[in-house]
Amino acid sequence: MDNINWLYSDKVKDHFMHPRNVLMDEAGFQADARGIIGNIKCGDEMLMLIKVDKEKMVITDCKWKTFGCASAIASTSVLSEMAIGKTLDEAYKITSHDIAKALGSLPEHKIHCSVLGDKALRAAINDYYMHNGMEEKVKKEKEHIICQCLGITDKEIEDAVLEGAHTYMELQEHTKIGTVCGKCKEKSIELMQQYMDKYFKK
Repeated sequence: MDNINWLYSDKVKDHFMHPRNVLMDEAGFQADARGIIGNIKCGDEMLMLIKVDKEKMVITDCKWKTFGCASAIASTSVLSEMAIGKTLDEAYKITSHDIAKALGSLPEHKIHCSVLGDKALRAAINDYYMHNGMEEKVKKEKEHIICQCLGITDKEIEDAVLEGAHTYMELQEHTKIGTVCGKCKEKSIELMQQYMDKYFKK
């Protein structure tokens, strides 16, 4: 590894080589809630498990399991550290951009690798609410899912366009959409163009 030209920050390298809070024994980890995002049949899946202090509503432990590149592993590793000690409401608000910032930035074409982790964490938090009589706190997505493999919504496409994604390749870099089965490509391009016309057409 030392002889390879490393393109990432030292913090990304550290979290990739020494990932924190990896789930080694699912049966032995008594989780209070779990979140799964993606589809293993399509090639990308993220599992996030959390333990919660029921009185303080604080995440006391967080374990995860996924497959992916250095950016994906490092992103999930640092996210697990960020989540521990936060209230459920605070942890729910962690975004992929917060994760990239905590890592000392990621290359632009690797920002999408931090997407699955924050989605899985939010799914776990909603799962906790659902199983503890707090259904009213569940954040129900009003968006429509465009990418079934990765759960990417029209709102995320809109956000990506507002952040500068004006080509399909840039949209993929921001969201990872269409990188698994590709069936959503036509619809995602159509939506991207609609949002570009809405916000940028003169």
